Amino acid sequence: MSSERLTSVLVADDSALLRQVVADIVGQSGEFTIAGFATDGHEAIQMVHDLNPDIVTLDIEMPGLDGLHALGYIMSEAPRPVIVLSALDATHGAALAIRALELGALDFVRKPAARADADALAAPLLEALRVAAAANVSGTRVLARPPLHPPTGAPPTTTASIAVAIAASTGGPRALAEVVPALPANLEAAVVIVQHMPSGFTRGFAERLDSLSQLWVREARDGEQLVTGTVYVAPGGHHLGLVARQGGPALVVSDGPPIWGVRPAADPLFSSVATLFGPRAIGVVLTGMGRDGATGLRAIRRSGGRGLVQTPESAVVPGMPTAALSEAGADLMVPLGDVANAIASDVARCHAQWRASA
Repeated sequence: MSSERLTSVLVADDSALLRQVVADIVGQSGEFTIAGFATDGHEAIQMVHDLNPDIVTLDIEMPGLDGLHALGYIMSEAPRPVIVLSALDATHGAALAIRALELGALDFVRKPAARADADALAAPLLEALRVAAAANVSGTRVLARPPLHPPTGAPPTTTASIAVAIAASTGGPRALAEVVPALPANLEAAVVIVQHMPSGFTRGFAERLDSLSQLWVREARDGEQLVTGTVYVAPGGHHLGLVARQGGPALVVSDGPPIWGVRPAADPLFSSVATLFGPRAIGVVLTGMGRDGATGLRAIRRSGGRGLVQTPESAVVPGMPTAALSEAGADLMVPLGDVANAIASDVARCHAQWRASA
């Protein structure tokens, strides 16, 4: 019998059915074990301290103290990987799910409506637990709601001469909620983001970033012209790229097959940015599982553009930054807290060089 320690999981949910379903999945995995069960947010917090579980699965809607408040406490007082396990969907719960990810939850997994659907939960839950087991949240700070700096006046219309492409996956919503609001209002570039996220959630995510940011943030639309001072978020379930049009670079939303198992994927976006902008392209790879963005970052750097990578040590999941460094290298490697300033500095340098050569 193996003496290897199994990863412990605390299940916080007011539904006895869901607690049993998760217990069955965890118990049959051979990789994880149940640390305990909590029926509300207060119990979850207490059991985190008493049992010290490796991972917490957390429902958002619970009686008493809800999941969001419990999550905020856990990530501030006893940080550990948290997976939101909820029946909320993109129609009724996108804002809550996005807020949970912003507070530091690693992933969002939909729970079944009935026991008959339990088999459909096993694969995504186990995948999320495996990612959580490899995650590093020890340096995660509670992300307070920043002061609102909504842009004023009409949206910008100047065609972008510089493009910043950002790739993020697991841990990305929280990372982007730190980076995008810190970008200056006078950023002389367009920012295009691929965050691995399912269909239906990215519009709410873009709206949330927009409410926190000095730049205009929106979900990308097919055929839209790329303009400066604007942040575009790839729509969930679709790839995003850029093409040259008569009026300037434009966004292209497509339904091609998944790349590296994800859609949207960052590599096609980065490659199109490299083709259209060359030395006026800046690629940024943030936290995430896998290797998406590495090939695209190499294309940007080979075209004369700049490559910026979050330090793996500061990433909740270091897979994407590590792969990018291995395949593409980087012109600059910085911790998450310095990413926004690094982007702004690179854009200013790039703009000065472009103006000088014009």
